[in-house]
Amino acid sequence: MRKAGSVKGRLVRVLGAALILSAGAAASAAELAAVIAGPIGKGVYCYFADAEAQKNALPSLAMEKARPAIGAASGSMPEAPRFETQGEKTIIRIAVAPNTSLYGTGSVAGPVLRNGRTVTLWNTDAYGYDDTNPSLYQSHPWILAVAPDGKSKGILIDCSYRMTIAMPSLGGGDIVVTVDGGPKPPVIMIERDTPQDVVKALAELTGTITLPPKWALGYHQCRYSYNPDTKVKEIADGFRSRKIPLDVIWMDIDYMDKFRIFTFDKSQFPDPKGLNTYLHGKGVHNVWMIDPGVAADKSKFGPEGYFVFEQAMAGNHPVQRADGSTFFGEVWPGKCVFPDYTRKETREWWGGLYKDFMANGIDGIWNDMNEPAVFNVPSKTMPEDNLHRADADLGGNGPHLRYHNVYGMFMVKASREGIMKANPDKRPFVLSRANFLGGHRYAATWTGDNSANWYHLENSVPMALNMGMSGQPFAGPDIGGFAGNGPKGGEGKLFARWMGFGAMMPFARGHTGKGNIDKEPWSFGPEVESTCRDAINRRMRFMPYLYTLFQEASVDGLPVIRPAYWADLSNPALRSEDDAFLLGSDLLIVPDMVPDRSRVSAMPRGNWAKFDFTKSDSPEKADPDLPKLYVRPGAIVPTGQVMQFVDEKPVEATLIVNLDENGKAIGTMYEDAGDGWGYKKGEYLRTTYSAERKGDEVIVKVVKTEGEMKRPVRNVAVRLVGGAGEAAGKGKDGDEIRIKTK
Repeated sequence: MRKAGSVKGRLVRVLGAALILSAGAAASAAELAAVIAGPIGKGVYCYFADAEAQKNALPSLAMEKARPAIGAASGSMPEAPRFETQGEKTIIRIAVAPNTSLYGTGSVAGPVLRNGRTVTLWNTDAYGYDDTNPSLYQSHPWILAVAPDGKSKGILIDCSYRMTIAMPSLGGGDIVVTVDGGPKPPVIMIERDTPQDVVKALAELTGTITLPPKWALGYHQCRYSYNPDTKVKEIADGFRSRKIPLDVIWMDIDYMDKFRIFTFDKSQFPDPKGLNTYLHGKGVHNVWMIDPGVAADKSKFGPEGYFVFEQAMAGNHPVQRADGSTFFGEVWPGKCVFPDYTRKETREWWGGLYKDFMANGIDGIWNDMNEPAVFNVPSKTMPEDNLHRADADLGGNGPHLRYHNVYGMFMVKASREGIMKANPDKRPFVLSRANFLGGHRYAATWTGDNSANWYHLENSVPMALNMGMSGQPFAGPDIGGFAGNGPKGGEGKLFARWMGFGAMMPFARGHTGKGNIDKEPWSFGPEVESTCRDAINRRMRFMPYLYTLFQEASVDGLPVIRPAYWADLSNPALRSEDDAFLLGSDLLIVPDMVPDRSRVSAMPRGNWAKFDFTKSDSPEKADPDLPKLYVRPGAIVPTGQVMQFVDEKPVEATLIVNLDENGKAIGTMYEDAGDGWGYKKGEYLRTTYSAERKGDEVIVKVVKTEGEMKRPVRNVAVRLVGGAGEAAGKGKDGDEIRIKTK
């Protein structure tokens, strides 16, 4: 995120004669000849509108490191964008061939296929949104374009100013990007043979997630709010007594003293450390909310004052108005100031506030309202001309118009760094409502304040998929819907169906708003409770596979859940599949997204074997609220036993095997301590298993071992699925296991 270095190598001017422009969108030869472009990596190209734009380019706020200088071109490059100026706006047109499928732009409502859609990137508090909302909580200036043959292109508009991205239809045309203010931004294009490779290349630019603590992959329970502390204990006890797995419980803003961040309401939470000790004794972790707004009405402080506000003012940390005075805005505590997280000094101060806070046994942090949301103003945020006194390597002083979309990202960066200093031997967990492209490095996210209805249930999968294709693998919806109770008389059906597939999301959290009905898994009667238990039990069984996927995401940037078309790039029906999704590359999850009937999902080619963990997979015994599960031909999926929390006991592994047409399969299981940093020193075990049919036997064995962690002494079960029927076997992990199939 530093200023791009000086240009090295030959500048490449992209000639208009080499371009094939869309009808009606032709640019002048002079404009095209002015474009300066060149590679910044293998198959990665950067385009500037002209020499002046290159000179005035602001540092990248999305990339993990400084934007590389362009080098000399060798061979052909993607067709150049066309730049033009209309007053303070920059218009960028990028030609798209007919039948190109478009995805990305981060957290957006509506279908997974974005052709014909328009989004405005301006982080907005969008309570109860739908796909008519032009802006939601996050901004990802990123488009993934996939040709009919699977060859793919990634397009990054390397700019944090507000912008509108209008996508063409499948008939082709131009992607039209309108940027509000600032210098003309560079456009970065990635060319690869597959969309998977494009997303990997994006991760090379913007970084990957850090492997989260394993407990963060369990099931989370939240509401606005669980209070007082006795209610929190009651909820945790309710999960344990009903044998429904739970790893995390969340504390919303009502734990605070008058909504003042980093404080506790002593009448409702007199002993937060004791509460967390109680939860830890049950195997339950905790996450507590911290908002950016710092209470600033001194008349309400009392004689003791309020240390966060006093430190903020003494350190000159708040965002300023254009005239240099302190900006005040209203949020939950009333009058507030807002830290300017673009300043290193402010981030360090903010991070330091977590030391004493985390000492109460707090495990994770939830940064909310960080678009930033401001009450009682039409814009729902602070004025665009507010002043941020940003670090020089971020571009220095600038208006809120430039730094608005990254406000939340720099907040969670500061929070994460503070938590790591407070608990240096633990992996941090931060959840953020607002974020920007590249912000996955600092925090997980969710789809915001959705509603309890079938529309939002259907939107859950496409939203999470597009976030994954935009570089954010750790995301999911509020299971059950945050706003409202659900359709009258059908609340339980909605909740059960949502939990059925929501438990397969990378981030799995049930949540609801203040004043709503209870939405715990047992709140809708025994039938829904049973479905929820089975759904969360499934997640726990898949934990070895899920943890492996997160470890891989931390290395290569591939999302944890993936669109179904990634399994079969040649099938056009999969390009717009909104319901079914892949968990990793080896599992296909097929939920029913409508209440009273089944909607047919397209299937990838090959013998995807249907299976479940029940004794019978017969339709009459299947729970319609649980999605159907299929394993890819040629895959080995590691699973474990049901646990009440992720590290309750050592894993008893079962390998689900579906042989391909050649009678072979392969798969991997990653293990480590589940927390801490030992894995970075080699303290992990990564096992690659193979299976092969030889005569009337299938032989399963370890073919590769990585890491210095000692293999546990344990048995491994093997379950063969697909083909003419099932077979099973068991043996010592590390030994060859032979299974008779006749």
